[in-house]
Amino acid sequence: MAIHFISDLHLADDTPALNQLFLDTLAAWSGRIEALYILGDLFEYWVGDDDDSAYLEAPLAAMRAFAAQTPLYVMRGNRDFLLGAGFEQRSGAALLDDPTLMEAYGQRILLCHGDALCTDDVAYQQFRAVSRNPQWQQAMLARPLAERHAIARQARQQSEMNKQQTGLSAISDVTETAVRELLAAHAWPTLIHGHTHRPAHHRHGASSRWVIQDWHGETGGYLALDDAGIRALPL
Repeated sequence: MAIHFISDLHLADDTPALNQLFLDTLAAWSGRIEALYILGDLFEYWVGDDDDSAYLEAPLAAMRAFAAQTPLYVMRGNRDFLLGAGFEQRSGAALLDDPTLMEAYGQRILLCHGDALCTDDVAYQQFRAVSRNPQWQQAMLARPLAERHAIARQARQQSEMNKQQTGLSAISDVTETAVRELLAAHAWPTLIHGHTHRPAHHRHGASSRWVIQDWHGETGGYLALDDAGIRALPL
């Protein structure tokens, strides 16, 4: 068996094909892999653990069934950073810190979402620092659920407009300086992350960096780790 890593599914109420792909993938992998790590942006947005959106019922139920058979870990991303203990209860998944260092198959693997490495995007890093503040999050979660949804929809629309205007801009990618600083701080392990939507395998000195393929429509990719090493595979 192997450990699988996925990222950036961006499940939402208007992505039925993608949501079904997630359900089908969990069913296919349940009990057949060693563990599944989801490294951020499982959801297009997460407005709080009290979200009662109808579309969430199926993926959360599928995750609970999966977690009963196979260890399931989820890392917060830039879209679903409000995931909390209530999500763990509803999904059966265990939340991971960003970054998380693990050891498996004779390798030291550092896991992160990847957004903290995009240091050229100064405006986003400023927002990231504010939005990870517990007091800011507490104030946001105290707002009525409908208001939180409206804020999230507005942010989503703005993000889509920015993508249409600029595409994958240079500032939305990681910087070499940030990557090397992170790797050096953890004694140069192998780094796995998502976020940038630029799947690839990079070298950084004595270490390597794997970027997970995002999911969209009815396609996606994942990384598998076993005795043979790390491999990038399509679904």
